[in-house]
Amino acid sequence: MKFALFGLAAALLASGAQAQVSVGAVDQSKGGFEDKFRQFEGEDWPTPSDYRNASGAPGYRYWQQQVDYDIDVALDEANRTLNATQVVTYRNNAPDSLGYLWLLLDQQNYRRDSMAERSRTYTNSDTVSVNEVLRVQRFQEWEGGFNDLTVVGPDGQPLPFTIVDSMMRVELPRPLATGESFTFRMGYSLPLPETKVVGGRSGYECFTEPGEDGNCLFLAAQWFPRLAVYSDYEGWHNQAFLGAGEFTLEFGDYQVSITAPADHIVASTGVLTNPEILSAEQRARLERARIADAPVYIVTPAEALAAEGRPARSGVRTWNFRADNVRDFAFASSRKFIWDAMGIEQDSAEHPVVMAMSFYPKEGRPLWDAYSTRAIAHTIDVYNQFAFTYPYPTAQSVNGPVGGMEYPMITFNGPRPVKDDKGRLTYTERAKNGLIGVVIHEVGHIYFPMTVNSDERQWSWMDEGLNSFLQFQAEKLWDADFPSRGEPKDIVEYMVSQDQMPVMTQSDAINQFGPNAYAKPATALVILRETVLGRELFDRAFREYAQRWRFKRPTPYDFFRSMEEGSGVDLDWFWRGWFYSTDHVDVALEGVTAAKLESTDPEVRNAAARTRFESQPGSLTAQRNAGIETVVERDPATRDFYNETDRFTTTAQQRRDATSAAGKAKPERRRAQTFEDNIYRFTFKNIGGLVSPVIVKLTWSDGTDETIRIPAEIWRRNPNQVVWQYVSSKTLAGAEIDPLWETADANRGNNSYPQRIDERSLSLSPESPPGENRMRDSDVEVSPDSTAARVVSGS
Repeated sequence: MKFALFGLAAALLASGAQAQVSVGAVDQSKGGFEDKFRQFEGEDWPTPSDYRNASGAPGYRYWQQQVDYDIDVALDEANRTLNATQVVTYRNNAPDSLGYLWLLLDQQNYRRDSMAERSRTYTNSDTVSVNEVLRVQRFQEWEGGFNDLTVVGPDGQPLPFTIVDSMMRVELPRPLATGESFTFRMGYSLPLPETKVVGGRSGYECFTEPGEDGNCLFLAAQWFPRLAVYSDYEGWHNQAFLGAGEFTLEFGDYQVSITAPADHIVASTGVLTNPEILSAEQRARLERARIADAPVYIVTPAEALAAEGRPARSGVRTWNFRADNVRDFAFASSRKFIWDAMGIEQDSAEHPVVMAMSFYPKEGRPLWDAYSTRAIAHTIDVYNQFAFTYPYPTAQSVNGPVGGMEYPMITFNGPRPVKDDKGRLTYTERAKNGLIGVVIHEVGHIYFPMTVNSDERQWSWMDEGLNSFLQFQAEKLWDADFPSRGEPKDIVEYMVSQDQMPVMTQSDAINQFGPNAYAKPATALVILRETVLGRELFDRAFREYAQRWRFKRPTPYDFFRSMEEGSGVDLDWFWRGWFYSTDHVDVALEGVTAAKLESTDPEVRNAAARTRFESQPGSLTAQRNAGIETVVERDPATRDFYNETDRFTTTAQQRRDATSAAGKAKPERRRAQTFEDNIYRFTFKNIGGLVSPVIVKLTWSDGTDETIRIPAEIWRRNPNQVVWQYVSSKTLAGAEIDPLWETADANRGNNSYPQRIDERSLSLSPESPPGENRMRDSDVEVSPDSTAARVVSGS
């Protein structure tokens, strides 16, 4: 193959192996071309402002509201109800005056006529699950939501309010100006849901099956009216709670008094301010746990078992908790709780020791004793490295009916051992890994979004995706073989599925919520760290994002800009593909050509041409005519000069031309003609549409190999097909795209050259079930000698 070198000659000679790229013949100015590298600024992203600057950092005029709560709440165990009063102080730091306040009443989604209930959808199948039937039955006899709501101003007079589904608007006596505060009092009661029957993120679970102790676990979350967010980019955040998009909240200080049955143990957001409620021995155990290198029981299994077996103590006790600078508050209460704890040291002047604590019933043992508190400690260690030191004095994991949910300083987690049909206590590997994984995930949420306070209701991926990415890192540092979600190969099935939506879709509108909000953004960040940026650039940029938005409210655009600013890499193409589209990665290696620079010696040039010609199969007809004498073979008179030579014979003129050309050649051309390396050209086709780096493993004939990492910018002028060039003195034996399966390429069948055989095993199809036979199913048998039927004896 002949190559025109133009200005590439010097570059080719500069080293033994370089790569170049050429773009396919596509008119880039019209037709189907899409610029996948165009900038988001001025197109889809909001204009930077004094509140949020162009670097992705909070602007010099950034503000957010402050809401403080002083709450007294009592658990009515018999009626499964909370009764509470609260004093709320709202400080307006916005540059706007406010004529009213919006509050969240998320428990209203348990109203029969709520928007959440009325808009539930179902599959039109021929079956219905037992759980769905039980849920319908429960809603026929029970209804959740806040009752007995009162709102009173500082003068003791009622404040007008309006409930709009799960939102509540409170009218202010006069507009609240910038810098002013307003304090008001509320009263309410809340029936708790039975979580395993109606679902949700809070509620109760009672152990009332035969052989069980009859006691209950109570988990309280979204249990009090909370102020909605008022932000610089949206004003009031007053989207109704429909069940998927979680909670967008303001930071504040909390004083909460929890009155519970006297024999209950209470776990809560915050720090216990009346530790004398504990026994002297329990307080001593807490002090030992603070410096222990393994979990220490604060309430032992024997003590919890004794509390379960005693008749419920009459009377109540009040637990007082304080929590500063938190965006929510949750608690749990039960006489069944075993409690263990361990101090975790960290490099923090404010919280040099974090108390990692777990609360669980005997039904959680031995999984919870072994893994829950240790998983908390591991989470803090890993997340501190990626983000910032843990910002609170406690981190808790509580077992109950909620599979996994997070709040400041406290999380609810579900996995337990099970008993088999013979009553033997066992747990599966999935349950063990599930507990470790969910504790990591939920405690990780105390960083994102409990501290980096993103808008969960609008963009679930900002906390679920980022946290799932860090969960993946923590799981792989727990055990290299941990069955984590986050490997690029694991997202392929979703990436090619139907009915996808972009990651940037509003939370309540998402199909396939888990893959969309958790797995896909998490995998994207794994690829960004390991393949696009590399660990050093990624980790610095990610840490900067986390630290600059600690205790503040970022948007996706703040995250995107921060990652670009911190890494120094333009990533608009990456955000566009992974977060704004439903494209997938499928890069095909369409073909490879190999060439050497053509020799100036006509003898060498003609010999090479002859070799190429003779490597091709000859005329099939001529081959099958073998043995039949041709005219030229039979009659010498028909043979002349052309029969003695062929087009590959070097002529005198070719020699003269070569000599003349050599004499006229400029020095750079003569230097270029000495180039002897192999020139390989690879055709890459972007079938999936998502532009991606192309990682190519080249295997050489001498048994060596090398991997070339081609940046995604290879697609900048043609996102559909490109030709890439590589030069080497070695002879190529094979090539493979994405050899480590790191880009989420959906079709490995087109990644290799020569193409590999797709090897797989086939299983025999299952035997067909027996057909319908009413006589057999009725235990009726016929005699071989008669068609008369009789009933089989003993049936």
